[in-house]
Amino acid sequence: MSPCRTEGVNHMDEASIKLIMTGLTIALGGAMPALGIGLLSAKAMEAIGRNPEAADSIRTTMVLGLAFAEAIAIYALVAGLIIRFV
Repeated sequence: MSPCRTEGVNHMDEASIKLIMTGLTIALGGAMPALGIGLLSAKAMEAIGRNPEAADSIRTTMVLGLAFAEAIAIYALVAGLIIRFV
């Protein structure tokens, strides 16, 4: 038996690899921004609780941060779709 022989070994084809990478890209690209959004919201609510007079500026900054974090999730979705269909 030669060492280069690969009997009984399953090799993944390109379509399988694309499917797995698409899933990982979307899963991680959605989970990490979701974690960031949760932490950002929690800390903003904590800050508003401590200093209610600054609620307007904290809320404005929070919404801006949420939009940026959500944009990263959308970029991950687009990257996953590019991996899948290109």
